[in-house]
Order: sequence, then C-alpha cells, then structure tokens
Amino acid sequence: MTASAPASATLSTADQLAQALADPRTVWPGGRPDGARTWPQSLAGGASGIALLHIERARTGRGDWDTAHTWLAAAVHGEVSAAVNANLYFGAPALAFITHRAASASSRYLRVLERLDEATLTVTRTRLAEAHLRIDRDERPPMKEFDLIQGLSGLGAYHLSRQPHHEITRDVLSYLVRLTEPLPDPADLPPWWMNVAPTGAPSTDYPQGHGNFGLSHGIGSTLSVLSLALLHGLAVPGMADAAERICAWTDQWRQWDENGPWWPGLISMQQATDGHVHPDLRPQPSWCYGISGTARAQQLAGLALRDPTRVQAAENAILATLRDPHQLDKLPEVGLCHGTAGLLHAAWRMATETGNTEITAELPRLADRLITALDQNDHDPELLDGAAGAALALHTLGTGSAPAPHWDTFLALA
Repeated sequence: MTASAPASATLSTADQLAQALADPRTVWPGGRPDGARTWPQSLAGGASGIALLHIERARTGRGDWDTAHTWLAAAVHGEVSAAVNANLYFGAPALAFITHRAASASSRYLRVLERLDEATLTVTRTRLAEAHLRIDRDERPPMKEFDLIQGLSGLGAYHLSRQPHHEITRDVLSYLVRLTEPLPDPADLPPWWMNVAPTGAPSTDYPQGHGNFGLSHGIGSTLSVLSLALLHGLAVPGMADAAERICAWTDQWRQWDENGPWWPGLISMQQATDGHVHPDLRPQPSWCYGISGTARAQQLAGLALRDPTRVQAAENAILATLRDPHQLDKLPEVGLCHGTAGLLHAAWRMATETGNTEITAELPRLADRLITALDQNDHDPELLDGAAGAALALHTLGTGSAPAPHWDTFLALA
C-alpha cells in the first residue's frame, strides 16, 4: 500500500471503530432508538450487524471472542422472528447468517445455529411456495419476493454459503432460474419487472412499475447468486441460461461515457419505451444501486459464464470510477450501502478475485478518503450505513483477508 493509507493506518482506524463499538451499553447509552431497523435482530441497523463486525475480527485474530459473544447475545435477545417479515436482514435468517460465521470458528454456537437453520428452512419453503404460485398466475413479482434484503435472492445467498448441496439450496436456485423465464407480456418486459415503485409499494410516480438493476432490491443480486452457484459447480438445470438472460438485459441498458461503461440503477416504463436513459440519471457509485454492486455482479457473471470480455468490462467500469474524482464526490457517506465503504470493499473483492493490480493500486487512496470522512463527523454505529460497515471494509483491506464463510455474502459480493 502507498503512503496515503498504509496498512497500519487502515487497521488502526478499523481497530478504533471496533473499540468504540465494543459495548452495547455505550453504543446505545439511552437504549436503542425506535424503529425496526435498530431492532436487535436487524442486520442493517441492529445488534446483529455490529455482532458481524466483532465475529469477523475474532475469526481473523484481530478481535476477541468475548466481545463477539456479547454482541451475539444482544442480537438474540427477545423473541426471534420467523414470520413473514423474516429475511436475510432480519429475524431467524439474519441470526443464522451471523451465527454461521461464529460457528465456523467455535463449536460453542453449533446448537444455536441448528435451531436457527430449522427456522430459516421454514421461512424459505414458505416463501418459495408463494413465489411459485405467483408465477403460476402469470403475475409480476413484488420486490420482496426476489430481492436480496427481503426476498429469495438473500435467502439463497445464505443457503448457498451455509449448505450448498442441501435440497433447499437447489430449490431456491431453481426458483431463481424460473424467475428469469418469460411471462406472457405484450410489452416485452423482463419477467422480473415489478409493478411497483423502487420503494416496493405502488406509486403514481411509477404507474407501470420499474425494472431494477441493483444488488439491494433488483436483479443484480439474483445474477450474483446464480453466478456464485455456477462457480461452486452446482448442477441446477438452467442456471447458465438464466444468468445469460439477465446479462442480455443488462447489456441492453449498459451505458458508456468517456471513462467507460456504467449501468442504470433502475428504469421506468417511459425509459423502457424510449429505449434511453439520460446520462444525468447515472446513479452514485454505491453498492445498492451503483457501480460498486453492478460491476461486481457483472464480473461474477463473466467468470461463471467464461466470458472474459464481460469480466474486463466490469473491471474497467470500477477502475474508471476509482479514478474519477467527480464520481467519488458523489459518495459523501461512509457506509457499505450508500457510501465509500461499499465502493472500497467491492473494489477490493473484484481486485482480489482476478489479481487486478490496477484496481489494487487505487485502494489506498480510497481508504484514505474513507478514513478522512470518518474523522470529520460522528456516524451511526450500524452495519449497513454506519461505522460498523466502514470498520469491516477497512479491516478486510488492512488484513487482506475475508475467510469463508464470507462476511460479505449478505451484500451478494461473495
């Protein structure tokens, strides 16, 4: 690494952030604020997410298991949800996700993980049954059916990581294949087109719905999960064809400027009809909707489909962003979802995947940018948009390691 952000500074910042997040009583001295996002079982904003930081640090020898256990205990406090609101980011599946990471290094958590797995299997089977009935009716999917945060792409990411050869994993992958198969549609829209706004609810702003490319709420996460399954060598019929169908749509909407390719975060019916996305609608280079997520999904698809041209285009896209101060200025936040930490970690993951030294060379400057932003203001403690996620990105860059089962599976990056 260069002098702009040496490994020692990167790790030192990660250590300081983790130390500030060591005790739940000091993180939330007045009790947790109101709102579902901060419930203990929330991976995005609650104790589960901060637990993931400390589990990863303990697994890599940088932190201690007592702190990780304290946060795990805080995460499982209260009744665990396995109801309709349970998903990779909340309830039993979220707790199973973090506990699986802990159990990979300590047998202490195996019995708890077994119970959480049973609940997650039930949640997944229920969601699969609902999804197949929807397809049988030739209806368009709701966002919560297939996206990463609420839906079956997220549950599939967990099962692929936890138990790749289990029947439930094959069942989810088979559903994701079916999701990409054409529906009867005179408008010739992709089968994952949703009749809702990007909020997941109907809106007069999107009277005919939208098509979503993002990793958080769109088809990007499905492409990532299918590609990862192909790279695992899983023989589920139709997976390669499904990935090709998604790639054909993303290729149709891939944009170009003087710096390289980019993809929209979403398109409206008007844009689909016009066949045009205005350059001003280029999303910020975030994980959720921007180049941080879409380029990684394209890289994984290229590797899975043995398409070196796609891999190169994806890496060129992230590299162009890393070298463009104007694009970097669009990420004033620090977090994994909307901020610099997400771009930093996605770029690290992409560089590590193929040994791209040009991307690697840009990471110290981006880390320095993140460290500077962290020093300027106080930040929420949470994983998805706050200090815990920034600490994980810096920890991973500084150690150069993210051992399996990967912590960034919940981002569909690995």
